[in-house]
Amino acid sequence: MSGLLSSTEFGVRPRVGVVVLTMGQRPEELTRAIRSVLAQQLVILDIIVVGNGWRPEFLPAGVRGLHLEENLGIPAGRNAGAARVSGEYIFFLDDDAELADPLFLAEGIKKLEADSSLGLIQPRITDPSGKETPRRWIPRLRKGEASDSSYVFSVLEAAVLMPTRVFEDIGGWGDPYFYAHEGIELAWRVWNAGKTVWYAGDMVVHHPVTTPTRHATYYRLNARNRVWLAKRNLPRVLIPFYVLSWTIVQLVRATRTGGQGLGSWFAGWFEGWRVNPGGRVAMRWLTVYRMTKAGRFPIL
Repeated sequence: MSGLLSSTEFGVRPRVGVVVLTMGQRPEELTRAIRSVLAQQLVILDIIVVGNGWRPEFLPAGVRGLHLEENLGIPAGRNAGAARVSGEYIFFLDDDAELADPLFLAEGIKKLEADSSLGLIQPRITDPSGKETPRRWIPRLRKGEASDSSYVFSVLEAAVLMPTRVFEDIGGWGDPYFYAHEGIELAWRVWNAGKTVWYAGDMVVHHPVTTPTRHATYYRLNARNRVWLAKRNLPRVLIPFYVLSWTIVQLVRATRTGGQGLGSWFAGWFEGWRVNPGGRVAMRWLTVYRMTKAGRFPIL
């Protein structure tokens, strides 16, 4: 990272559009999330709370609500909010996450301004109660310590900061996914736009430890979206290799859980091949090379 001075150090406050997505089922957590955003310093905020099938009401001053009559899914809900905020930067926050530092956004923007190659920053996610950080929250093959920063090729979607221009250039979140793996596509498309994705182990967002299998559709969407990731993004010759590698991973996992969810997983797997999700943007071979050189060949 460069040591260049950022606009925040010159007294120019950058504008940040903030999208908080919710279904209205966690009012206390949502309140804490909003408060942590409103506490941010050295930035100008444009905050919207998107109610996915729920009407946001009684929001604090400076926070707007957007009511989506039906649950459009996580990526489409975020996109709906993004279309209604303005700023040079855009930040997405889950309703059960909160920023640990009032300078969080300013520090993230400082990193983006110091290195123009960065297109996205994901912070370190920690449980506020002190529970051990799940390994899946560290988005890299060689996990290492959660506090170690590095380039990454997927993101945990709970907290994501980007230059707005990059977000718009790559077409935003992938609407068809509904839930699961949209963060992988977002990261891939940032890399494909000639930028990089940075996991900032020195920036912290709090989020309670949860189990992804709590969602009734987890296994089906997990498999379907793996296939869609490949179909929407990879060079055609790599598509079968990517799907095969993750099918093997799932089968190995299933041996440890007694086959839990395997029937639903394969139902989603076949659905992924059968249904065309549209929106294909083929990854360039130069991107494949850049990602591989940076640490991950995109079939794993």
